Amino acid sequence: MTVINGYEQSDREQKLDILNLPSLEEQAKAIIPTGGFGYIVGGAEDNWTLRQNTKAFAHAQIVPKALSNIENPDLSTSIFGIPLKTPVMMAPAAAQGLAHSQGEKDTAKGVAAVGGLMSQSTYSSTSIADTQAAAPDAPQFFQLYMSKDWTFNESLLDEAKKAGAKAIILTVDATVDGYREADIINNFQFPIPMANLTKFSEGDGKGKGIGEIYASAAQKISEADVRRIAEYTDLPVIVKGIESPEDALRAIGAGAAGIYVSNHGGRELNGGPAAFDVLPAIAKAVNHQVPIIFDSGVRRGSHVFKALAAGADLVAFARPVIYGLALGGALGVQSVFEEIDHELAITMQLAGTQTIAAVKHAPLTHFNYED
Repeated sequence: MTVINGYEQSDREQKLDILNLPSLEEQAKAIIPTGGFGYIVGGAEDNWTLRQNTKAFAHAQIVPKALSNIENPDLSTSIFGIPLKTPVMMAPAAAQGLAHSQGEKDTAKGVAAVGGLMSQSTYSSTSIADTQAAAPDAPQFFQLYMSKDWTFNESLLDEAKKAGAKAIILTVDATVDGYREADIINNFQFPIPMANLTKFSEGDGKGKGIGEIYASAAQKISEADVRRIAEYTDLPVIVKGIESPEDALRAIGAGAAGIYVSNHGGRELNGGPAAFDVLPAIAKAVNHQVPIIFDSGVRRGSHVFKALAAGADLVAFARPVIYGLALGGALGVQSVFEEIDHELAITMQLAGTQTIAAVKHAPLTHFNYED
């Protein structure tokens, strides 16, 4: 263990023997300090939307396809011309130093090892440059929590471009902090600085709760902000936190190069629908104008398959990756991606889909089953 400001960080570096990704949560709970674990695992209010995110995948079923004459499914795909060996990417997730001393640097290494796509948060424990340097040959996206201070936004965007970020993810569904009861119970305040916040006049985030940090972020975000970021960076801007067809079309009209369907893993608006349940209608409205990324509740290879079949181009997740990070560092992250890719390959074989393009055209059916 590494100790910083009294907070114990894992420094494990090992491959993991994973039965399934849901099993990692209890294992990680045993080594991540209570406050940090509560921040990572918790959702808003009573976690209803968080729970529905995973349950919603049962609302659609995969149609098996026999006599399909395939073997060794190919998981490779691409986005914005970037080749990827897996359609599963790392979702932007804050403060990964809560799980491991190397934080986002080890996450980036683990994602790069499987040929995947890394995205890092404005509120990351390590700087944009350090995260990129940890896996210099692998593609990364940068996620922006827009500040009220546009000069600060420009500084972050400049750093992201300099580090070689391939796209900007603009989060629009978290203009205030969701009511996270685990953080209140634990009186949680970040024990570790957030490297990208050092330019805030309010400081680097250490010793503050997430609500205090959000107070420095922009509460008013409009279509004009999407245009402004796209014009300033000349990079694709992906608008994250879209949960309706109307908002998807507004974002595209404002210049978004990608739509990111997500309810923030159930951490913001509790009582909203599961992200998977709104994905098909959004995909129909977008109609392939721009790529769609999806996250929230993904825990199985079959979930990835269903999200792709329902209209996503890439599927992201975070919590299981962070648990793998705590349990095994970069090698643990690699193990998590290898497990979900393994499950996805099995599902693709049994569904008669040789490629990710075929998965996107695979039929889903809908029967109502009781839990």
